This record gives sequence, structure tokens and C-alpha cells, in this order.
Amino acid sequence: MGRIFEVRKSTMFARWDKMAKQFSRIGKEIAIAVKAGGPDPATNPALRRCMQNAKSVNMPKDRVEAAIKRAQGKEMENIEEILYEGYAPHGVAVLVETATDNHVRTVANVKSHFNKGNGALGNSGSVSFQFKKMGSFKMKPEGLNPEELELELIDAGLEEMGEGTGENGEEVLVIRCGFSDFGHMQKALEERNIVPISAELEWIPTTLVELNEEQSQDVLKLVDKLEQDEDVQKVFYNLK
Repeated sequence: MGRIFEVRKSTMFARWDKMAKQFSRIGKEIAIAVKAGGPDPATNPALRRCMQNAKSVNMPKDRVEAAIKRAQGKEMENIEEILYEGYAPHGVAVLVETATDNHVRTVANVKSHFNKGNGALGNSGSVSFQFKKMGSFKMKPEGLNPEELELELIDAGLEEMGEGTGENGEEVLVIRCGFSDFGHMQKALEERNIVPISAELEWIPTTLVELNEEQSQDVLKLVDKLEQDEDVQKVFYNLK
């Protein structure tokens, strides 16, 4: 019985850690959105996106409101987004999106993670050419006709549509558009009263690296360390 309890407790703590990381990430995204476009979601599409993403991970409404209020304070004025590029073991390209108020601390930590994980932090442009920045929207498939929707969204910049997996393993409909069309796509969905589960800007690899199980674990250990860093928002890589 004690062993079962320990397993359950470990799983519960892991879930709490994941939730805390998600809330922290979205809190910083809210700060950046408010800083760029103001605290009113009615006139700030980026903030509307953040609030929808907060809902998708069950972030409480009072925490979202607190994040918006905190974003207007002086302590959040210096937060900036920085993209780091590097290679994991076995030649896998890695992009690390960060949001930080201390870039000296952040670059030191990111470099340390790469070094300890037998990877290497690169210069700007050394890896990003292997990725394409795209808008990615995930939606519940119920009530949607993919074929009709695909035709309707072409003018909004639709490039890809297909099935995917949501945060909790559920089946979702994924549509992608170019980075510059993100706002157009968001508006097109809003006009059709389609509320995405999540709406993100993601770096999609243009080529994939295939490794065996042991090599893949080497890469994923580094990715996990990076994702646990408090300044890291998202990690993208081209491991198949």
C-alpha cells in the first residue's frame, strides 16, 4: 500500500509541477501581450489568445486577472523574449524560446543545460533555418466540417490541416498558417464563432532527424532540462 501511495504521490507532484510551469509560461505571455497591446482583450488579439490558452490548461480566472494586473506594474516592464539556438546530441537541432528579465542569467543557464546534456549552444541563425515559424490552432473536431472549413480558411492563410493530439491526449483538429497570417487566421476563426482550444506560434521543423531509442532519450533528457528552466517558455526540436 505504501509503495502504491508513493507512486501516486510522485505522479501528483509531477502533474502539479507541469501545471505550475504552464501557469508561469502563460503569465509571462500575458505580460508581453499587455506590454505590447494594452490590458483590454477586446482590442488586444494577442491577449485574447493568451486568455484562451490559459483556459485550455485550466488556469483559474482570478490568476489570469492577476497576471494582467501585474503586467501593468513596473516589475514586468523589463521582460523580453529571446530565442536561443543550438544542437542536442546526435545532431538534433533545438530552438529555445525564453522570456526573461535578466538575459545574462538566462543565457548562462541555457548554455549550461546544453553543455551538461552533451549538446552545444550556437549563434543566432545557426539552427533556425531548419524550422518554419507558423501559427498553430487546435480545435475540438465536434461540429466542424474539415473539408468546408479548409476551403473557407484558405483566404486567411491556411497552409496545413490535419488531426493532432491535445494537452490531455484528446483528438483535436490542427490548422497551421504562416507567421504573418496568424492575426488573419485568428480573426477568421472568431468571425465563425470557432473558439480554439489553443492558439500558438510554433517553430515547425522542415527536416527531421531519425534516431534509435537510446539516442532519442539522450535528446529528450536535454529537452526536459531546458523545459524545466524558469526562463524557458517553449522548446522545439527536429527529432522524428
